[in-house]
Amino acid sequence: MLVKINSLHPQKRLIDQAVKVLEQGGTIIYPTDTIYGLGCDLFNKEAIENIEKIKGRDKNQAKYFSFICHDLAHISDFAKVSTPNYKILKRLLPGPYTFILPATKSVPKKIISQKHSVGIRIPDNQVALELVKKLGRPIISTSVNASNQPTLSDPEEINKLFGKRVDLILDAGILEGEPSTIVDLTGPEPVIIRQGKGDF
Repeated sequence: MLVKINSLHPQKRLIDQAVKVLEQGGTIIYPTDTIYGLGCDLFNKEAIENIEKIKGRDKNQAKYFSFICHDLAHISDFAKVSTPNYKILKRLLPGPYTFILPATKSVPKKIISQKHSVGIRIPDNQVALELVKKLGRPIISTSVNASNQPTLSDPEEINKLFGKRVDLILDAGILEGEPSTIVDLTGPEPVIIRQGKGDF
């Protein structure tokens, strides 16, 4: 189902509708400050497995899914953040970045990488942030595309390819289509893994 939503002032009934889908183990496509995200409840194993199928990814790749938190305090529940790294996060978030951080025990093992790290976002997008706040838990954030295929930024195109495979698509119009900048903060110095929209 495709529904139009206001990115700046998301309609409460549509946020409630999307959260109900997430609570019931469903999958949604939603806007961020970079590209559209394909998401589900971080703590629903079956929903994560469904996202793997939708993207056509090998199950071993699931550990590279990132997820969205709604603020810095929320991040600290799922990642270990040193004082220098906290300053970086505070300066750049919300924004178009994915930060790789050491995981806490609160993160499901299915999402933790072999290096015991996780990818976390706080996008500068009210729809994404309201979804996480209302749900009360992080949501998976992975690009809307089949494995090894280009990402999609037009909701009409997304609906044609994924409309029958997800439960809800929140249409906020055509997005820029540039992914987030990925920064690894697990070492002594920040390392840019992927240069995207964020200018680190």
